[in-house]
Amino acid sequence: MNGDRVTLETLSQQYKTSVPTDLRDSKSFDWYLEEVYEDPRVARNAHQRVADMFDYYGTEYDEDAGVVEYRMASQDPLHDGENTFYGREVHESIHEFVNKVKSGARRLGPQKRIKLLLGPVGSGKSHFDWMSRRYFEAYTQTDAGRMYTFRWVNLCEVIEDQDPADDTVQSPMNQDPLVLLPQKQRNKVIERLNEELDAPYTIRNKQTLDPASEFYLDNLLAQYNDDLETVLENHIEIVRLVASENKRQCIETFEPKDKKNQDETELTGDVNYSKLAIYGESDPRAFDYSGAFCNANRGLFSGEELLKLQREFLYDFLHASQEQTIKPKNNPRIDIDQVIVGRTNMPEYREKKGDEKMEAFNDRTKRVDFPYVLEYDEEAEIYRKMLRNADVPDMHIEPHAMEMAGLFGVLTRISDPDGNVSLIQKAKAYNGELDDGDDIDVKKIRENGEQKADIGEGMEGVSARFVGDEIAEAIMDSRHRGRTYLSPLSVFSHFETNLENHGSIPEENLDRYYRYLEMVREEYRERAIEDVRHALAYDLDEIQRQGEKYMDHVMAYIDDATVEDSLTGREQDPDETFLRSVEEELEIPEDRKDDFRQEVSNWVSRRAREGTSFDPQDNDRLRRALERKLWEDKKHNINFSALVSANELDDDERNSWVSALVDRGYSEAGAREVLEFAGAEVAKTELEAWASHIISLRRLTVNFAGHMNSHSVFRNTSHAHSRIHQ
Repeated sequence: MNGDRVTLETLSQQYKTSVPTDLRDSKSFDWYLEEVYEDPRVARNAHQRVADMFDYYGTEYDEDAGVVEYRMASQDPLHDGENTFYGREVHESIHEFVNKVKSGARRLGPQKRIKLLLGPVGSGKSHFDWMSRRYFEAYTQTDAGRMYTFRWVNLCEVIEDQDPADDTVQSPMNQDPLVLLPQKQRNKVIERLNEELDAPYTIRNKQTLDPASEFYLDNLLAQYNDDLETVLENHIEIVRLVASENKRQCIETFEPKDKKNQDETELTGDVNYSKLAIYGESDPRAFDYSGAFCNANRGLFSGEELLKLQREFLYDFLHASQEQTIKPKNNPRIDIDQVIVGRTNMPEYREKKGDEKMEAFNDRTKRVDFPYVLEYDEEAEIYRKMLRNADVPDMHIEPHAMEMAGLFGVLTRISDPDGNVSLIQKAKAYNGELDDGDDIDVKKIRENGEQKADIGEGMEGVSARFVGDEIAEAIMDSRHRGRTYLSPLSVFSHFETNLENHGSIPEENLDRYYRYLEMVREEYRERAIEDVRHALAYDLDEIQRQGEKYMDHVMAYIDDATVEDSLTGREQDPDETFLRSVEEELEIPEDRKDDFRQEVSNWVSRRAREGTSFDPQDNDRLRRALERKLWEDKKHNINFSALVSANELDDDERNSWVSALVDRGYSEAGAREVLEFAGAEVAKTELEAWASHIISLRRLTVNFAGHMNSHSVFRNTSHAHSRIHQ
């Protein structure tokens, strides 16, 4: 057992190898010049470094959506996928945010703007902001993301009134060492860097030293007769700079507080009162560079609920964004270099947007909408992620539970479509379940949804946070009742109970949301019935045979050829009756059959070119059609009375159905529940259809008998007339 334990020595070694090798080492200024000549990216500004960070962790291009997915968001490699983002809309927002950062890296304008993440509560904007800060910390520890700053040393040797505690002083603003060079000489270095730089941007640096560093440089130059080389050699050390939010180094967060307890010094810094007696009030060494903008220099500034700040505070952001400077009390302007990110919700945004006094602030923001997810399969992945990160090892999640929870959330977020498209159809279209064969233009209904929405579709509705909370409640309720599975019916019950009790759901929306919940119940009912039918009649080998037969006849139909009969071996025309019996299961009309046949033919041909064999299970529409046809062919041999049998545990046939449902992902108890819920519906539907068929046959028999009796009477009457005539 001792061999399996992690020792302190092992932990210490792992930590040591995770720390950048040069974190504790100091270098000379001459070393730094050689380093930036070798790799000019070391001298990047904040926008350029953050932009490169997103690419560093990998990208994938979604050609259909025209969106770049960044793996730090789509896969979360640093945390083993724990914080993965889902949904087309969210990745579009992240793509838009990164584009603004990359535009700022190229000095196209957004470097002078606040990137304002706007979205409803629980849409993921805060989590994305948090993720960006974590990845920036990690990136600056890599060789690709490294950056350096400087510290003043041996100051007491030259400056007479220097506090011995300040003999070594790190750059208060963590500035790039190149700032130590006068602008004319700095430009020559940067010109050389850009000649060697392989990047879509150029290196520029026109910042001035912070007041304290400028004080030291001026005093040292005076002592050394303006010999810059001697100053830099004797009093400057170059040190590795790693971003750390906990240390308030290159990353800073700022949030609103009570009006009486917050002032602008939290942003720009304040006097260091412990140094006043030593240096005096007007001495730049007595200033404490502890403001949020100071701490965030060369990295990320994150403003939480930014628009809840008083108007006076927001004024500080005008210069911080546009001029990239801050103005502390009793100090000159100080240059800053950082990506300023703000987050806000809809009510605050609407209030500030309509405020004429906020025109200057609004003009300096670049809004990035962060809507809710609108694909319910992707929404379901959010809940699965929640469960993966939680401690519920013995709780079985039944099929459709997460998808139907996601469907309810999506229905509350999308607008009613125009025309003959239902809200459920629109949700399925967004989910990728409909295609050209369904006669729905997905692009058009997306555009229509955006036009109808106040700001954008997905910016209102029920949050994933609410749905996740109700799933958690349903899990705990199931545990209390001794159930080891979570079914959609249990989740629906908690939705219905708690909708009215949720503070973020407006009362005027409740009736509509209850109506949506009934739509979801009906959708689940149809899916549960499909699962039960699958369990009663499914035959994988028969599906494969029927699929191969269908494709043989489709290919012959398209090529105007014949097909060999499997029984007689004779060549025959394509069996149109058989083809239509499959297609009608998908309600494909006669005038659209050629489109569907060409669609599946192209699919098969494409797979053949890729070296993949035909399998109808891989084509969702064809699979559904074949399954439904198999049901129609086999349902007449099923004992439907067993579906509603009271003595189910002794019923071998019923137990075999339970096993079939378990094979489809149900727990045994969940399979029995869905048999009770949907099995009775299946039995009722089929028995009613059978009864209707019997009644029709009886009516036909009675009518036929009546017709025969009338014919007999007519014949007898004719014979009588004949005899009379004779």
